[in-house]
Amino acid sequence: MIRSELIQKIADENPHLYQRDVERIVGTVFDEIIDAMASGDRVELRGFGAFSVKKRDSRIGRNPRTGEAVEVEEKAVPFFKTGKLLRDRLNGK
Repeated sequence: MIRSELIQKIADENPHLYQRDVERIVGTVFDEIIDAMASGDRVELRGFGAFSVKKRDSRIGRNPRTGEAVEVEEKAVPFFKTGKLLRDRLNGK
């Protein structure tokens, strides 16, 4: 499912809301998750999962084309851990 499909599904299930309002709500939710993660906070949606940020240390990598050693800088990467309810539904429980 992509963002526009999510917006359409919410709008279809809530006919009292305008499409533009649903777009604003979905955008706000995503923006808040992004802002929280950017500041290093963890975002937990009970039953769905938790978003967090993990740091990857700098390291020496290899250029696959030339085999030359390359310095890879330290970076932060998003991490998602599924919640119990989601995991159970995926496994048919």
